[in-house]
Amino acid sequence: MGSKSFGNLLDLASGDLLDIPHTPRALPRVMTVPGIISDGYGISGGADSDAVSLPCRDRKIIVANFLPLNGKKDSETGQWKFSLDNDSPMLHLEDGFSPETEVIYVGSLKTDVDVSEQDEVSQTLFEEFSCVPTFIPQDVHRKFYLGFCKQQLWPLFHYMLPMCPDHGERFDRSLWQAYVSANKIFADKVMGVINLEEDYIWIHDYHLMLLPTFLRRRFHRVKLGFFLHSPFPSSEIYRTLPVREELLRGLLNCDLIGFHTFDYARHFLSCCCRMLGLEYESKRGHIALDYLGRTVFLKILPIGIQMGRLESVLNLPATAEKLKEIQEKYRGKKVILGVDDMDIFKGLSLKILAFEHLLQQYPSMQGKLVLIQIVNPARGSGKDVQEAKKETYYTVNRINERYGLPGYEPVVLIDRPVPRFEKSAYYAMAECCIVNAVRDGMNLVPYKYTVCRQGTPEMDKSLGLSEDSPRTSTLVLSEFIGCSPSLSGAIRVNPWDVDAVADSMYSAITMSDFEKQLRHKKHYHYISTHDVAYWSRSFTQDLERACRDHYSKRCWGVGWGLGFRLIALSPNFRRLSIEQTVSAYRRSSKRAIFLDYDGTLVPEASIVKEPSADVISALKTLCSDPDNTVFVVSGRGKVSLSEWLAPCENLGIAAEHGYFTRWNNSSDWETSGFSDDLEWKKIVEPIMRLYTETTDGSNIEAKESALVWHHQDADPDFGSCQAKELLDHLETVLVNEPVVVHRGHQIVEVKPQGVSKGLVTGKVLSRMHEEGNAPDFVVCIGDDRSDEEMFESIATTLSAQSSSVSAEIFVCTVGRKPSKAKYFLDEVSDVVKLLQGLANTSSSPKPRYLLTSESPLRVWSEFAEIKDQLKSYLGDNSESEPCKENMICT
Repeated sequence: MGSKSFGNLLDLASGDLLDIPHTPRALPRVMTVPGIISDGYGISGGADSDAVSLPCRDRKIIVANFLPLNGKKDSETGQWKFSLDNDSPMLHLEDGFSPETEVIYVGSLKTDVDVSEQDEVSQTLFEEFSCVPTFIPQDVHRKFYLGFCKQQLWPLFHYMLPMCPDHGERFDRSLWQAYVSANKIFADKVMGVINLEEDYIWIHDYHLMLLPTFLRRRFHRVKLGFFLHSPFPSSEIYRTLPVREELLRGLLNCDLIGFHTFDYARHFLSCCCRMLGLEYESKRGHIALDYLGRTVFLKILPIGIQMGRLESVLNLPATAEKLKEIQEKYRGKKVILGVDDMDIFKGLSLKILAFEHLLQQYPSMQGKLVLIQIVNPARGSGKDVQEAKKETYYTVNRINERYGLPGYEPVVLIDRPVPRFEKSAYYAMAECCIVNAVRDGMNLVPYKYTVCRQGTPEMDKSLGLSEDSPRTSTLVLSEFIGCSPSLSGAIRVNPWDVDAVADSMYSAITMSDFEKQLRHKKHYHYISTHDVAYWSRSFTQDLERACRDHYSKRCWGVGWGLGFRLIALSPNFRRLSIEQTVSAYRRSSKRAIFLDYDGTLVPEASIVKEPSADVISALKTLCSDPDNTVFVVSGRGKVSLSEWLAPCENLGIAAEHGYFTRWNNSSDWETSGFSDDLEWKKIVEPIMRLYTETTDGSNIEAKESALVWHHQDADPDFGSCQAKELLDHLETVLVNEPVVVHRGHQIVEVKPQGVSKGLVTGKVLSRMHEEGNAPDFVVCIGDDRSDEEMFESIATTLSAQSSSVSAEIFVCTVGRKPSKAKYFLDEVSDVVKLLQGLANTSSSPKPRYLLTSESPLRVWSEFAEIKDQLKSYLGDNSESEPCKENMICT
């Protein structure tokens, strides 16, 4: 279904995209209670223009690449027949939802449907299975799934770089365009069924990393969760992707992002830090990123299996029969089992080579040990899959030729589709299971193996076993798979170390039965209590928690194309109107103006730190007005500020966060009045020097009253780590000194206690009040954390003063970000425009009748005089007297 709001977005994102027809709008917006349904086409994409939806019962929209369906067209009748795919993990997410929850699935079918049949199939699937098919055109789907997903994202996320054309596909812009187009089609389908007020959308895996951007752009308050089922690579690998920021911002447009392990989450956080400059923190046990006023939470929880489904397969008579068959076939032999897909990351060749080493090192195992390797069909296609298959067959044949005996085959390779009951029988029979992948997202094979080794009462009865018979299992797991941290009783191996893997397999099969029982019991308890229902329930609970504040903030969308992001701020936070401020300035009689320096008067990133001629001119004009008190309050030293602002003779300067204060050029510098004992510098400077020597890119800024350690040019991760360590170190050694150790944005600062910018504003306003010049107009502008102290101090000081003057206060931060300020300006140039507007007003003479300091009687007399002059001017006019009076009053 087409979405008018995304036509230009796609063009901006990726140039000339594939010519894809808009999918037909086959389904109406879903209505679960009577009422009027909005189709969403007339909805603007503005800041607060989210769709008006009707309340309904709890609903979850599950979006994945494929629907949990199997479909086949009857060759005789020509009718489509669909059934649920009970093997799909997406289908079992419902186990974690309440019974009242309605679940809608959005995804592609695994088979192609002719365009002429798509409307009918869509209606059938929605009515019978609550499924919404996407129907991506074949050419687009091929480039999207087999191209960009499988040939570029999948290898990259598994740490494989296309170093040369023979080993991996280089980045292809046309495949990327297909990826964008496919995600756009998914977005259209989701927007066709969403009920914005109630629905939670849960997106799955790397195929749909752009989908959150499309949805967030259209509906600012949409409730979005995303779970990545593959590894997330280290930043050094991920940063090689040409479209790295688009995908990263896509994920950050979610409310909750899930990963299987902390390693994957840590790599994601490192990318956010290095590429976008974001920092994260732990909030009550939850990892959270502050992203433009929105809090994006991270969830670390490996997926589980559907216990009931697996146990029902174990209870099948066919399973018990197959188990008896293979037990008889391999009687007297120990069996090690491997179940893997045929791809280059599963480590099949390494596993088989390790088994060969085992037979070499332990000749007594020859003829008694069998490796059964079940190979699942490859999910992708390409030269790498064919090479992996060729190498696997060659190695297996070589080992069997060398160590095989009549009636004994050391390695049994089962390369065909294996039914679930047969695979479960192999799980139940094997003494050891090995997963030797060199990189894998999760891999549930160890979970399934452990459950099958536990068995069921029905299966025990079929096999003639007692229910209290001991259960054993042993696992040899690669340390590079997602389930490895969860199964702490497994023998963990480096798959590349063939000798160590061989020793681990030998240890597993020769382990005592008692130890096997203990390990099995530990694993089975974890797996049975952390099944797919637990995983689904835990994720959705955290998603609901992450979305609680959606309607407590105002939202602005910024950025074009796939660079779109959402800024969420306080509902009372709005842009400062220059016209409104100038108007208030004109009405006022006494004024106080406080300005930060870096990031307010001068761009933070500018190499030239001197103020521009426009800034100097505006400040000079404002300072020349005797009714104005203007201060620049900065963390910079007094020497630099005095030199740069010398032309402004009446300008007040507060240097080093207010430790030094000067009211004008002719006055002396005053200290804050706190301790002048700076002996603590002798302690701090050697420590900071030590951290500077060990942290490349860091430096020390020495001020008269403070010392600052900067690490903005250091490695982001290492610099942040060193800053934390330095903070702890300094707090420990300075515990009895009259100083405060503060960590700011890429700095660690030590300064005297009590010194702050807020102290300056409070001091200036109090002095004005004492001298009878209490201001009725206050402007305060800053851009960083230290300026928040000024914002808070102004409100506190003015509210504490008992004055008949009611001041108009304009507290403003530079940039749209969370702040105690009520207003914002986007950048330094806007601040300069404001100052110029105020300066122009200050330099132009005011009409006498606008002076609010004049008494009402005097103003009225002047008005009467002007009125008489106008009467005289209109005396010869032919208009009647009443008409003249009206004109004069107007």
